[in-house]
Amino acid sequence: MRGEQDCRVARLAAIVLLALPLAGCRPHDFPQYPPNYREYAYVTNGGSATVSIYDVVNVRLDRELPVGQNPVAVAASPTRNEVYVVNSGVPVGQPGPQGSVSVIDTENNRVVTTIPVRRQPVALALDATGARAYVANSGSNSISVLDLKTRREIAVIGTGEGPVALRLSPDGKTLAVANQGGNSVSLIDPATGQVRAVFAGCPGAGDVVILPDSSKAFAACSGGHQVMVIALSQPQAAPPQTVPSQPDRLESLLDVGHAPVQLALKPDGGEVFVSNALSDSVSEVYTTTNEVGDTFMIGNNPARGIVSSDNSTLYVGNQHSQEVTVYSIDDGKRVGSIHVGDGPSALAFSTAGHLLFIVDTRSGDLAVYRTASRSIFTLPLFTMLPAGRAPNAIAVKSFKLQ
Repeated sequence: MRGEQDCRVARLAAIVLLALPLAGCRPHDFPQYPPNYREYAYVTNGGSATVSIYDVVNVRLDRELPVGQNPVAVAASPTRNEVYVVNSGVPVGQPGPQGSVSVIDTENNRVVTTIPVRRQPVALALDATGARAYVANSGSNSISVLDLKTRREIAVIGTGEGPVALRLSPDGKTLAVANQGGNSVSLIDPATGQVRAVFAGCPGAGDVVILPDSSKAFAACSGGHQVMVIALSQPQAAPPQTVPSQPDRLESLLDVGHAPVQLALKPDGGEVFVSNALSDSVSEVYTTTNEVGDTFMIGNNPARGIVSSDNSTLYVGNQHSQEVTVYSIDDGKRVGSIHVGDGPSALAFSTAGHLLFIVDTRSGDLAVYRTASRSIFTLPLFTMLPAGRAPNAIAVKSFKLQ
């Protein structure tokens, strides 16, 4: 084991030495931070029951923190200096504890508590106030509602079979859940905890996004070749109470590539980019008209896309390769690729957007790319940092010490 670790460190060091001269790093390429500023990236390591914590300011590994068994998802609080890690636990049908959520205090980077949930939790959504968390429990066909102030589960909502992804609308009035086993999408009213509607006919529902104006939800039907579009009910004032102007309704089923596994929404909500794993392509969906524009070849098994904050650039991790493809949305073409570790499967930007973090699941490392380095063809890395075994998800948290 020690020899294997030494070899991995040596390999990473060699890559770093090659990457740094190419990066052309200059001091003005990085933000100038005040002394009390902190920023960390948190990567869950499913194979080692840990979270790797990276100091973004100094671009280095800070520590590896033990959490629960098989951590698979992570999210940063929008209001508290906390990060929440979903520990899936053991597979369904095997003896062992239920899943849990580890709460990390980001000021000290330590686990302050662990909240039990139900069987095989796999995803987490937070409300805008940071007061509530919603956890999709794939093994118990339910959603756990957590009170993050009291650190406890306060409700359990039944949903479809095998929920694997969930998204809370920006207005806080709809929780959309992708039920992979049930081939459906459930819409839940967070205020009442009631299932408002269920839309069947989405084979292997695997991901869901909601537009910034909370008007529509898009779900990836990963077991087929379509994206489901659902118009969400919009409340209107009607004394003496608020009633929906129209019910939730299915608007369209859009044909895309085979096995659409993930949806990357532009920050302005104008387009959704669909990663089609078995077609090695990405489809561009126009959200206002529910039309599929271009479908372009992108790489070997695209698994995860992310769009820059200025809406101009799409980055796609191709899981069966060592490449992240860079696509210019404004120009409508590929502009290059980033050579990373093996199996890029999760991506996140630093708060300022000057760094892109790429989680490489099979090689067990984190690639760091400077977004200002864009050029044609192969784009140089800034550095690579070691992670734990089978890293799979990432979240970034920034704050100022008081």
